[in-house]
Amino acid sequence: MIWCAAAIVGVSVGFVAFHNNTMRGGSSATTAAARTAPAPVPVMTVTAGTKNTPVIIRGLGAVTAYNTVDVKSRVEGNVVNVNFKEGQEVKPGDLLIQLDVRPFQAALDQAQASLAKDQANLVNAQKDLVRYSDLLKRSFAPEQQVATQKATVAADEAIIAGDKAMIDATKLNVEYASIRSPIDGITGIRQIDLGNLVQANSGTLVVVTQIKPIYVVFTIPETDIPRVRSAMSKGKLTVLAYDPADQKQIAQGTLELVDNQVDQASGTVKLKARFPNKDEALWPGQFVNAHLVVETVENGITVSSAAVQTGPKGTFVYVVKPDDTVEVRPVTVTQTEDNVSLIGSGLTEGEQVVTVGQSRLTPGAAVAIANNNTGIASATPAEPGGVATQ
Repeated sequence: MIWCAAAIVGVSVGFVAFHNNTMRGGSSATTAAARTAPAPVPVMTVTAGTKNTPVIIRGLGAVTAYNTVDVKSRVEGNVVNVNFKEGQEVKPGDLLIQLDVRPFQAALDQAQASLAKDQANLVNAQKDLVRYSDLLKRSFAPEQQVATQKATVAADEAIIAGDKAMIDATKLNVEYASIRSPIDGITGIRQIDLGNLVQANSGTLVVVTQIKPIYVVFTIPETDIPRVRSAMSKGKLTVLAYDPADQKQIAQGTLELVDNQVDQASGTVKLKARFPNKDEALWPGQFVNAHLVVETVENGITVSSAAVQTGPKGTFVYVVKPDDTVEVRPVTVTQTEDNVSLIGSGLTEGEQVVTVGQSRLTPGAAVAIANNNTGIASATPAEPGGVATQ
């Protein structure tokens, strides 16, 4: 009996020891598993939104005057008056420079005097022709005399025609002595002074430049020609002129034309846009960045460009699912403008995408959204629609 009791006690003690060891072993496994489970990755997100988004083709361009005239003298003469100030706005017909008109006026007076004399000779010759014709009818004058007088009348008529042409030419010289602006515009730096002798068609006296309206000529890749021409067939296209830094809009105009040939060396084509330029914000020779709006996508899906990543298979975003894990979502990007990407496909409105923390993510990873956590680095979260706010 004593032996049986001892055996029972030994079995009981062994069972208790085994149970305790088993419990401690299970608890340790659970703790180890807890320690090895990855913690959620802190990320910042934006919500995909919708907005009417213009689709833009960019090009580098230069401002050119609507009209430019090199003002020259058509006649030789001394400058007796300069009637404009440099940089002055002028209208068509405004007097710019006055040359000494006296030589031309004297020539005009002489031509008019010659006309009067020759007209008197013609009247006399015509009377003689009438008289000789009457005498011929009565056989008192030979036919040759009448024929000669007819030739004299015709010659006098030709002389008068020449006199009239001379008068017209001298009148033009009198008119050309007053040099006027042919266009609306602004005068440049004058190249002559009072008293200078100018030669006919020899040198530019001043340049008049029309800047209202004004043109911008810019280039785009030849691959964009079909898209631009297709859009032009539907109506006028808007062109926005930005400063050389491409930060500030200067003016808005409309596309006038696509050049009729491609530059084979650069693979680009020239486009010309017209701007009203009423505020004179554009100036000839100025470099600008042109933004050609070829279409506007209604209710386009937009997100912050920080959300878009590039991999071996193309562009993608990390989309946060309702269970706070992420999936890799391939997307197509129509354009990126002002840090906002227009998504062509792959996203729907209201989905959350990661903008900061992507480098630590893998498909299916758990995340902790920390948009208000200042400890996570340095991108500004965006509002719905993908537009970042400060």
